[in-house]
Amino acid sequence: MPPPPPAFQFDGDVAIVTGAGSRLDGEIGNGRATAILLARQGAKVALVDYNLAWARETKRMIDAEGGVSEVVQCDVTKEKECEAAVRRVVEMWGKVHVLVNIVGVGGPHGNVTEVDLEAWDRDFRINVTSMVMMSRYAIPEMKKVGRGAIVNMSSVSGLLGGNPGVLYPVSKGAIIQLTRAMAAHHGPDNIRVNCVAPGMVYTPMVRGRGMTDELRQKRINQNLLRQEGTGWDVGYAILFLVSREARWITGVIFPVDGGTTAGNPNRPALGEDTLAKESLGNAEEGESANN
Repeated sequence: MPPPPPAFQFDGDVAIVTGAGSRLDGEIGNGRATAILLARQGAKVALVDYNLAWARETKRMIDAEGGVSEVVQCDVTKEKECEAAVRRVVEMWGKVHVLVNIVGVGGPHGNVTEVDLEAWDRDFRINVTSMVMMSRYAIPEMKKVGRGAIVNMSSVSGLLGGNPGVLYPVSKGAIIQLTRAMAAHHGPDNIRVNCVAPGMVYTPMVRGRGMTDELRQKRINQNLLRQEGTGWDVGYAILFLVSREARWITGVIFPVDGGTTAGNPNRPALGEDTLAKESLGNAEEGESANN
């Protein structure tokens, strides 16, 4: 039996990454990390972003490593521009195998009694509707090649809530259900759709909001590993989900959060005596309830 081919190779594949730029030169956000990693593994990567300067910096970094990429300017809130972006990719490289929907914003603060509804409509369109529109035009191209992989970017806020503004957790939760619906709809066409839900990773967007060292450490202390996540961590998770090695994985919501959604690292450890007392108390409660 011949040996298996090298893992995580994308030679011949064409990938589209939205939000492929990053607001600080040389810095690594989720979109830039994903684009660089796909190019490193042999994919031709379309760097879709509204901000040309940000996307061009990503291309410069890919060029320096010998990868192949092209910048495609697009406002993903406009359907015609989404259609044109996918058409441009097909004109350049003839096909589409991978779509990574990363574009997103924090949105307005405020609960449902306070939130600015115009901002709600605008930012829900950025966070959710953009993914629908990019997928609408990428999926027919994936059908032509007989396979495809899509990853939508959500957040642990979409799983847990607890955000100061109502728009962010609601839109990120909607992305989770969108992913499951798309996986069900397009599985028969051999198109896989998965979702990554990052925790509080340190990206240029976070840094640009004036993150203090104190707040940064508090964020680190909220995960089980007590380590800070970066765009690279998110990018590697996406790389796996769109790879051929993940061929039997679809409809998955993949937290990339250092264990934040798995447990509370700040809960005091329980001693053996405490555990024994809790077990005895639970047993007595069970006997009482059954009598």
